[in-house]
Amino acid sequence: MAVPEALAGLTAIPGVRTAAELSSDSVLAVLPPLARLLPEGGLRRGSTIAVGGATSLVLALLAAATRDGSWAAVAALPELGLAAAAEFGVDLDRIALVPHPGAELPGVLSALVDGFDLVVLGPVAVEPQLARRLAGRVRNRGTVLLTVGPWPGADVELRVSGRRWRGLTADGHGHLRARDVVATSRGRGAAARPLSVQLQLPGPGGSLAPGEPPERRLAGVAG
Repeated sequence: MAVPEALAGLTAIPGVRTAAELSSDSVLAVLPPLARLLPEGGLRRGSTIAVGGATSLVLALLAAATRDGSWAAVAALPELGLAAAAEFGVDLDRIALVPHPGAELPGVLSALVDGFDLVVLGPVAVEPQLARRLAGRVRNRGTVLLTVGPWPGADVELRVSGRRWRGLTADGHGHLRARDVVATSRGRGAAARPLSVQLQLPGPGGSLAPGEPPERRLAGVAG
């Protein structure tokens, strides 16, 4: 089925509205530990946010918005783990997947931006001209575009660093139970001043949690 036809089918479902119809909600909610990283404490409609260092941060950004009723589409990210998304709190009933858009990527993205509150784009190369055109469409439609990797002219850039797992002793024994990270944001306008927060991504229950003071004898593990 073509993407426009699929979107038409979605909008026929009671309670489903397009991004343009919902644009009066200017900021979409995020989980509390992430609010400090974003200039308005949430995902501002019409903005583009580039995320680097951890796909899990993208999932955490989707959690509160989908739980509150927003619809999200994920394109060009075939390795997305739905079980992990659910653990982070993403409402899987409000997620549409386009894992392999192929050569139709420009048309697919345009259609998704027109029909969804949030659009996630996997780590694909996009020509600067297409990036500018899509960013303009995102602003006009009131969608939030989250990219896995860099994006020319992104409003906000989020990056995860300093990964260290909790639960391991210095000799490598124990059970992994949480991963400490540092998330940093920088961008344009109100986001120009870099901000950093400590997070657990994931926390002990598999979801996002605020950071905690370092454990004694913490062993670093790549992840």
